[in-house]
Amino acid sequence: MIKLSYDIENYRRDILDLVNPGDTVVELGCHVGGTTRLIPQDCNVVAVDNSPEAIGEMGKLEWVKFISGDVRRHEVLAEAFKIVQSCDVLAIDLGGGYHPDTVFKVFYIWSSTFKPTHSVIRNRGILEFFNSAECCEEDVVTDEGYLETYHDSGIPPLIKEFDLWTPSMKK
Repeated sequence: MIKLSYDIENYRRDILDLVNPGDTVVELGCHVGGTTRLIPQDCNVVAVDNSPEAIGEMGKLEWVKFISGDVRRHEVLAEAFKIVQSCDVLAIDLGGGYHPDTVFKVFYIWSSTFKPTHSVIRNRGILEFFNSAECCEEDVVTDEGYLETYHDSGIPPLIKEFDLWTPSMKK
């Protein structure tokens, strides 16, 4: 299942409704851990954020494996994959309402890699697009937390697009 929301309370509720004891949760855009702190401590949590404020705050959450890095970087994805190779819930909150194209690309790459049972995405632009679009008669739907159509296509080891998303990504 893939859930979309913009309101932070709805996003958090959706995550907590989907998480079961002992689940593996990969959280992208954890910032200082406001949502992370709500995830039961018996879960295996990998949280990623590139904000300097996150480092000290996330260090206080001893049950969380925190990665300080940009989720658009292949090295960060590889580091998370060394910790867990799959997850039950993929939670993505990157900038709230900004850059829906980047959020969708991050979702596609991370979900194709980790094959979550459920994904929860907080982004106003994606939600607005979804709620504004009219569907045609084509019924392409997934019951998984990733896009099943692409599940076997794999992710190239280095994605050329990464350095195109933002000038700060260039080496």
